[in-house]
Amino acid sequence: MPRGGKKGHKGRGKQFSNPEEIDRQMKAQRELEEKGGAEKESSSESDEESSSDSDSESKKRSGVEGLIEIENPNRVSQKSKKVTEVDVTAPRELSRREREEIEKQKSKERYMKLHLEGKTDQAKADLARLAIIKKQREEAAKKRDELRKEKDAEEAKGKR
Repeated sequence: MPRGGKKGHKGRGKQFSNPEEIDRQMKAQRELEEKGGAEKESSSESDEESSSDSDSESKKRSGVEGLIEIENPNRVSQKSKKVTEVDVTAPRELSRREREEIEKQKSKERYMKLHLEGKTDQAKADLARLAIIKKQREEAAKKRDELRKEKDAEEAKGKR
C-alpha cells in the first residue's frame, strides 16, 4: 500500500503528441536534410576537410542530440579502422589485471630463486631445522652402532 498519500506510477494517464506537432517536426527534419544535402554537394567541390565536417553535421541524430549541440569530453567515439590500418606488430597495452598477474608471477619466481639459494627467512629456518634433524639422526645412528657392538661383544663372550 502506498504511504503518505503518494501514489504509484501505474494509474497515470498517457500523454500523446498532437498530429500538428508531429507534422511540424517532420517538415523541419526534411528541411534540415535538404539543406544538409545541398551543403554536402557544394562542399564536395571544395576542401576534403569541410566535406568531413558536413558529413558529421548531416548525420542523422536521434532524440535531444538533434535539437541541442552538446559535446561530451568524456565520450569516446568508436572509430572503425580498416584492416590495412591495423598494426598487428605494435605492442598491445596490458590491462591492470594482466599487469598485476604478470607482476605476481615474477615476484613468485624471484622468491623461489632466493628460497632455493637459502636467502629467505623461511629457507634459513628450514635449513636450521634440517641441520638439527641430521644431527639427531647421526647421534641415533651412533647409539645404535654402539648398542650393536656391545651385543656382538656379549654374544662373542657368551659363546666362549
